[in-house]
Amino acid sequence: MALGPSWLATTARAVVNLRTGRFERTMCAAMAAGAVVTTAEIYFEHDSASFGNRMMWLPIVIGPVGAAAGVAGVFSAKAAHTVLPLTSMIIVANGLQGTYLHVRGISQKPGGWSNARYNIEMGPPLLAPLLVTMVGGMGLLAAILRREKTR
Repeated sequence: MALGPSWLATTARAVVNLRTGRFERTMCAAMAAGAVVTTAEIYFEHDSASFGNRMMWLPIVIGPVGAAAGVAGVFSAKAAHTVLPLTSMIIVANGLQGTYLHVRGISQKPGGWSNARYNIEMGPPLLAPLLVTMVGGMGLLAAILRREKTR
């Protein structure tokens, strides 16, 4: 398969957009994809824990809202500067809350932090909620970037 001049022009335009901080739409799409994948993973992990705490449902509810806000940001500059940052801040707050709850969950296991090596491996994943925080951070970043030039 030969790469034609249109591929080179598209690549050159993408490089210029990246260098000038114009990748709002791309970051919105990445945030939406990250929200979908992260929500699915959280669902499976929290389901294996039988959703023992009602707070485990929060990221499952917030994730699709974040994905929708990311998709809206791809198609609308207004959504990228209004709905997306609000949703992203909620996602970041939920990720930080999840980190706190996971730290607390590890401390409540037999032996608590004095048995940290075992409890970190067998308890709630310590750093997993920070992945949610990163997805929200991507949305916040998208909200401050400039839109790509299309042609």
